[in-house]
Amino acid sequence: MIACFLAALGLNAACAQAGYEDTDVNGFAKLMEAPHVVVLDVRTADEFSDGHIEGAVNIDQAQSDFIQKVKAAVSADKTIAVYCRSGRRSASAAGRLAAEGYKAVNLKGGILAWKEAGKPLTIDTYEQDVFKTQSGKTVKIHALVHASIRIDYDGREIVIDPVTKLGNRSIDYTAMPKADYILLTHEHFDHFDKEAIKQLTGDKTQLITNQRCAGMLGYGQVMRNGDTMQIAPDLTVEAVPAYNISEGRTQFHPKGRDNGYILTIDGLRIYIAGDTEDIQEMQAIKDIDIAFMPCNQPYTMTTGQLVRAAKTVKPKVLFPYHYGQTDLKEIPSQLKDSGVEVRIRF
Repeated sequence: MIACFLAALGLNAACAQAGYEDTDVNGFAKLMEAPHVVVLDVRTADEFSDGHIEGAVNIDQAQSDFIQKVKAAVSADKTIAVYCRSGRRSASAAGRLAAEGYKAVNLKGGILAWKEAGKPLTIDTYEQDVFKTQSGKTVKIHALVHASIRIDYDGREIVIDPVTKLGNRSIDYTAMPKADYILLTHEHFDHFDKEAIKQLTGDKTQLITNQRCAGMLGYGQVMRNGDTMQIAPDLTVEAVPAYNISEGRTQFHPKGRDNGYILTIDGLRIYIAGDTEDIQEMQAIKDIDIAFMPCNQPYTMTTGQLVRAAKTVKPKVLFPYHYGQTDLKEIPSQLKDSGVEVRIRF
């Protein structure tokens, strides 16, 4: 019976000595239909972004902690259907996974064979911006929706305020790698989503949050305004104030409750303002490479406040975010001579 099933999937018993099986495109597609199967793309993040099999999890087999990341993302009772570009890297990865006790099946010919057979690929539709750190490492920033941001750096995943659905936009976090770090600014529904947090959480995910979100979840590492945390040798998080100051708005985001964050990633400084107005504490925020600042009155900043805030912080690149229906078309011209590059995403 087992031999017949393997034959039906096109599996190659010659790979049994390495502990894994080979299969062709049709066998791989059939295998993917089983509920106990996880599809694993072991190429680089750049390759994955260019096109991947729908539903695949991306963990680069060249990363030194590849096995640890797989164990955090995939339970031992799952079968892993693994692929790469041509089948070579995935064959090596399949052997390593088999040695760890996983049932692994490798796609012969890789994604090249998959495309040649006319099988569909998914290309990430989230807007992506690429930056370099001081030592030349790549940081990819994905504008997901509203205030949800994904940062991919050196094989590590940082996600800020993930939500699964806002308006007509839905985000499938199960198709993304598990997060190494999740940062929450505050508990409003467009920033705090238990389902999204659950989908992104693996065995080694570190949740960093304000006090209110930690209380609602029952866990999380709490940071208060002014706190600094070294989360890795090349990653630092600073919690900074985020609050309303205009009359009639202070109830939305009272002072001292919510966080903004400054991430320093191998020297690259990213300011995520959270829900705030152009508060006086922004005057102390220096040397920012990238800033995310909100612009949707009456809850956060007006366009005029956003321009003042940008001129105060002076980031090299500004991403207005959390803007809803606010018209941003005049922002770039208003900051034209300020040295701030404006990029409209989300």
